[in-house]
Amino acid sequence: MTGNHQTLALLLFSAFVAVTLGITTWVSRNRHGSAEEFYAGGRLFSPMENGFAISGDYMSAASFLGVTGLISLYGYDGLLYVVGFLVAWLVVLFLAAELVRNCGRFTLADVVAARMNERPVRIAAGTSSVTVSVLYLVAQMVGAGSLVALLLGGSSEAARNWTVIGVGALMVIYVSLGGMRATTWIQIVKAVLLLSGSIALTVLVLVRFHGDVNELLRSAAERSGHGDAFLAPGLKYGGDWTARFDFISLGLALVLGTAGLPHILARFYTVPTARAARRSVVWSIGLIGGFYLMTIVLGFGAAAIVGPEAVRGANAAGNTAVPLLALDLGGGANSAGGTVLFAVVAAIAFATILAVVAGITLASSASVAHDLYASVRRRHAKPRSEVTVARTAAVGIGVVAIALGLLARDLNVAFLVGLAFAVAASANLPVLLYSLFWRSFTTRGAVWAVYGGLVPALLLVLLSPVVSGSPDSLFPSVDFQYFPLQNPGLVSIPLGFLAGWLGTVTSAEPPDEAKYAETEVRSLTGAGAV
Repeated sequence: MTGNHQTLALLLFSAFVAVTLGITTWVSRNRHGSAEEFYAGGRLFSPMENGFAISGDYMSAASFLGVTGLISLYGYDGLLYVVGFLVAWLVVLFLAAELVRNCGRFTLADVVAARMNERPVRIAAGTSSVTVSVLYLVAQMVGAGSLVALLLGGSSEAARNWTVIGVGALMVIYVSLGGMRATTWIQIVKAVLLLSGSIALTVLVLVRFHGDVNELLRSAAERSGHGDAFLAPGLKYGGDWTARFDFISLGLALVLGTAGLPHILARFYTVPTARAARRSVVWSIGLIGGFYLMTIVLGFGAAAIVGPEAVRGANAAGNTAVPLLALDLGGGANSAGGTVLFAVVAAIAFATILAVVAGITLASSASVAHDLYASVRRRHAKPRSEVTVARTAAVGIGVVAIALGLLARDLNVAFLVGLAFAVAASANLPVLLYSLFWRSFTTRGAVWAVYGGLVPALLLVLLSPVVSGSPDSLFPSVDFQYFPLQNPGLVSIPLGFLAGWLGTVTSAEPPDEAKYAETEVRSLTGAGAV
């Protein structure tokens, strides 16, 4: 990487940081300090604005860099990630968005606690939400350290460490000063940048092949070294049955986990009505769907133009496929066009990481303050004191994320994202669906559903080849691998639903029919919604 790449990338990084800090400062001067302002931005965003913010929250660096890299290396099997990420939004649209907006106030626990014994339910749901958020956050922090350092040409340990610390400090500033309103505008700016950059690169790839998609696919297959197998299923997940079950497990986690991600659910509270929440999801589906269609073109374009060997040579996981493609499309390593495109892609990747970590930090600090503090220890805490706790929690979570990011800086973080989705699908989704749709659901069932999914998901990962027993493990020198799959979703998701059912049918507490009726009416009509 030349000095021109680094200088221009740094200038673009600095410009984005300056703009987002300006937004945060402006918002912090105009806020009035209420819980509704801090957690939900005053519920003043339009469906279109919220749709852009949701897409900005969801399209992480793993999507922009990771999915494109997987397609460039594995062809069709990499494409399957796109399907999982996109189909998940149908679950959100039909089962979560409108109902969650009507039943809750700020967090997932609000929905469940509406018809349950509040204290144990909030502790369980809050614990699960913070766990999912921290797992997702650490993945983004480690990605920030490795990817940004790589894109800037500084692969030294010090460069990675300072990048992680810098990203952590920025996310604490965004959340503690600006709350949801600043975070939302940062995500909107990031979504526009990401979509604009993706459109430009997609157009350049298609122009290179004169708009002939068949020629693009043929060239990618020939350059891959696998021939037609590159365009057929099985290159990555077509080995033994363990690999196939692993893919099924990952697919379940991706499709079902999105509806349980705390930072995605929190976005439904930033609009004034349930109808607006539904329309914002429709906007986000259109934006996210268009983006993932472009990642297909970019992935096969990287395979055809850069070549899988060059992609793998720069980064074994394929995370540098898009920057290398931008460099080539712009005219090569020493050209002005290549330098500009490379730096733009680097800046977009950095903007993506910053926006996502801000959203996750806000969701996790809301769970700490609104669920674990205000509703458990001090039920009569004033809204302003709750917001103070949330700001303090954002600082604490930022410190934890920085520390874990520094400890895990040399590890493969792909499993952390998959694990976050698996935990969300195992612990958050069962309790959410049971609360909304099962008349007989009880407090014990709710608590068991959360812990019955959360504990097995974490335990199975500890006993999986991700942690020990293979050369690619976190601890390759030891072996306590007893679970063959890398993603626990295939086992832990059914266990979460089973535990919720078992806890309910064995509970001595009779279900509260009146509260269920009230919840049902509110969820379907919006009557009584905040």
